Amino acid sequence: MHPMLNIAVRAARAAGTVIVRGFEKHNEIATESKGLNDFVTQVDKDAEQAVIYKIQQSYPDHCFLGEESGEILGSDTDYQWIIDPLDGTANFVKGIPHFAVSIALLHKGRLEQGVVFDPIRSELFTASRGQGAQLNGYRIRASKPRDLSETIIATGLPFKNKSQFGEYALSLNKIFHEVGDLRRAGSAALDLAYVAAGRHDGYYERGVKSWDIAAGELIVREAGGLVTDFKGGNDPLHKGEIVAGSGKVVQGLVKHLK
Repeated sequence: MHPMLNIAVRAARAAGTVIVRGFEKHNEIATESKGLNDFVTQVDKDAEQAVIYKIQQSYPDHCFLGEESGEILGSDTDYQWIIDPLDGTANFVKGIPHFAVSIALLHKGRLEQGVVFDPIRSELFTASRGQGAQLNGYRIRASKPRDLSETIIATGLPFKNKSQFGEYALSLNKIFHEVGDLRRAGSAALDLAYVAAGRHDGYYERGVKSWDIAAGELIVREAGGLVTDFKGGNDPLHKGEIVAGSGKVVQGLVKHLK
């Protein structure tokens, strides 16, 4: 394992410990609203601090971009860690055991390391650029379905900006009639990890942030999948929209999303 990936794994596990402890008494945890249908708990904040603390022990000069802490500048601007300490907070708050820690490392603007950790199932999805993707140490590959009618596609709805749903519903309707079935589970990080593992054949969503998808994007690519924006471009990290899957699946989805 690459040394920096090893540190990211330790950080993800540290955050996972905080999350599991909080999940055992999630009914007692106060929830704050950051905006429409956008929640944060003390567990989110504590988990993010656990990640940053663990990484800074080894790399004190690196920069950070966290969902809760925002941008933290370090003296070495070539390295930036992108962190979502609890992707799927709404699930967490409701007691739905489907959420994850997401940690990615950018080096000079390029994704190099990625970790998505599901602390409830103890599933650790990892990738280093050029080294493939793994789940709990075993190599994973994205699926390659022969036809869209055989696929299960994950997606998300524009719950933070419901005025967009009319436009979204048009593409959703077209896609639904071409694919086998659709899933909406509430964690972009896990949706991407599941694409990498072949559990989902594809995934698309608009309105995502870089911390939602950075680690998952690299993991999908290293598992042999393709990742684009809604127009088929190759920089979804900065577009706020993402499509992932095999080449055939992505092509089939993009034609309805352009």
